[in-house]
Amino acid sequence: MFTDWRIKVSKQADRFLDVQNIEDGFIGKYVGLALRKFNREDVNIKIKKLSGEWEGYYRIRSGKIRIVCAFDFNAKLVFVEEVDFRGNSYK
Repeated sequence: MFTDWRIKVSKQADRFLDVQNIEDGFIGKYVGLALRKFNREDVNIKIKKLSGEWEGYYRIRSGKIRIVCAFDFNAKLVFVEEVDFRGNSYK
């Protein structure tokens, strides 16, 4: 269903995943759940639209980790701007 979507990851997000030794499918799993939520499916994911400096981005919560990303529904593209621990995100 969402296999035609592309995910681009920033250098910061890629570096965080490498340093924390987090598996490759981590981002894809949560982006897939977010897309299902946007499609009005009943899935268990905590996603919030951000405002202010982060206008146009969404925050996906996974335990202590936050994924900040933007969705381009026309181009079927997700840009992951930031992945970090809760206290370090949005800075």
